Amino acid sequence: MPRPLCLLFDCDGTLVDSEPLLADEMSTALTAVGLPFQASDYMGEFRGARFRRIVAELERRHGSVDPERLEPLEATMRSNLNRRLASELRPIAGATEALALLQDYPMGVVSNGPENKIRTSLAATGLEAVFGNHLFSAYVANCWKPDPCLYLHAAREMGFAPAQCLVIEDSVVGVRAALAAGMTVIHLNRFPDVEETPEGAIMITSMFQLPTVVARLANDPPSRAATAR
Repeated sequence: MPRPLCLLFDCDGTLVDSEPLLADEMSTALTAVGLPFQASDYMGEFRGARFRRIVAELERRHGSVDPERLEPLEATMRSNLNRRLASELRPIAGATEALALLQDYPMGVVSNGPENKIRTSLAATGLEAVFGNHLFSAYVANCWKPDPCLYLHAAREMGFAPAQCLVIEDSVVGVRAALAAGMTVIHLNRFPDVEETPEGAIMITSMFQLPTVVARLANDPPSRAATAR
């Protein structure tokens, strides 16, 4: 008999292709306050990280910004981003098809982003009905990946033990958070030539592979060090 599994998905870069839009808006906002930042910096170094952690690291490198400028800066950036998400966002290739095949599993979304951004992203890509209100934002839980507390919070709310949770993540930050929470982790590594899958996670390179891997894990759980290609 298949073991019970709760599927917990990251949002940005896993379900929806929002990261290029986020990186573009972040570049505009941070450069405007004297923190040199290019979209490629996000995709290469900071993917999946909390915005304020990125700001703190840039301030360490380039000098401090008046704290009174940061809150309106972030608010404007997120407003511009939400507008673009609503009109430009697309699902990650294979995500819609994978979710359709996995609909019998309980599923939730676990994201470092604000809840309104999660909702905007899912609505724009037609995925909101899949998850209902099983949305877990770091801004609501007040804990951010790579701390495992966000995934542990999601598991409790979904009614599953960590060992019964299967996490699907595209960023190394998120993968490490889920591994630290004691969960089985599938790393959607869309950049295998430049990004290494952390030890203990299962690598896939396309969401089209996900249903097959989930079925295998549900029926015959392998070691976490396995790799699916």
